[in-house]
Amino acid sequence: MPVGADNLERLEEEARREIAAAESLQALTEVRARYLGKKGSVAGVLRSIGDLAGEERARVGQLANATKQRIEEAVGERRGALERSDRDRALDAERIDTTLPGAEEPPAGHLHPVTRVFRDMVEFFTSMGFSIEEGPEVETEYHCFEALNIPEVHPARDEQDTFYVEGGNVLRTHTSNVQIRAMTGRTPPFRFIAPGRVYRHDLSPRHYPMFHQIEGFLVDEDVSFGDLKGVLYAFGRHLMAREIELRFRANHFPFTEPSAEMDYACLLCDRQGCGVCSNSGWIEWGGCGMIHPQVLENCGIDSDRYQGFAFGMGVDRTALLRYGIPNIRLLFEGDLRVLGQV
Repeated sequence: MPVGADNLERLEEEARREIAAAESLQALTEVRARYLGKKGSVAGVLRSIGDLAGEERARVGQLANATKQRIEEAVGERRGALERSDRDRALDAERIDTTLPGAEEPPAGHLHPVTRVFRDMVEFFTSMGFSIEEGPEVETEYHCFEALNIPEVHPARDEQDTFYVEGGNVLRTHTSNVQIRAMTGRTPPFRFIAPGRVYRHDLSPRHYPMFHQIEGFLVDEDVSFGDLKGVLYAFGRHLMAREIELRFRANHFPFTEPSAEMDYACLLCDRQGCGVCSNSGWIEWGGCGMIHPQVLENCGIDSDRYQGFAFGMGVDRTALLRYGIPNIRLLFEGDLRVLGQV
């Protein structure tokens, strides 16, 4: 290219037009190479300066360097504009319209099956006039055993069944300890329920070292075993929202007399036999009976004047039956699928 101020001006104008017309970073890189590369137009001008006289060489060299600087600045401005444009297109492509309806409902939390059953149990008994009593989970041996006619030599007090803690106390093996605390110092009539956690050395599809139990007891001047059965049948129908088949088997508990084991017909297999009911068709629900006169006396209640009944059952087993869960351990292992089916 001929050397001269007019030529440098035209060169800059052409470069600016091509820079402005570049629609991509790749195109801009090619334009820059044509004008500012080693073999570009501006480099050609600088190489030809050597043919000029001294003063003219200095003047044209200064103009050429200034032209090169202005073209470089124009390239930089265009590069910034193209990069912003690319970024805006990418953001627009990834933009989420928050005003659009969701494709599906977000996952929602659920109450634990045991919590649901607990609440239903409490609702049923409070509707029948039972009040709620609570007691300590770390209990004295007196309240957990002795006041309930369970002597020191009784197998239930063995370490293979009971968790002992420092200070001569135990993790309560049933909520019957609340019965003793609630009846002591009170004058009948009264009726209470005592829901809560209990602890025993046991692990199977139907047992867990920690489980939930609800105890109920009623004391008045004219109470019979028939009253107890009526309450339990109504209770079972309420929980399962259907007729439930119960059976009462004679048994012995130190704190009730007469005593019975309650079983309910296994709804998981319709009494055909499965792993949960040990192929018997029946699932042990809990124990019940008339409160032993000595237990009433231990609490300062006249056993000649007052009688009462008591019952206790596992909440977790009820949840198994109600929701068709095959193993009690599934209730406590944090599997969200168990909650999702409730």
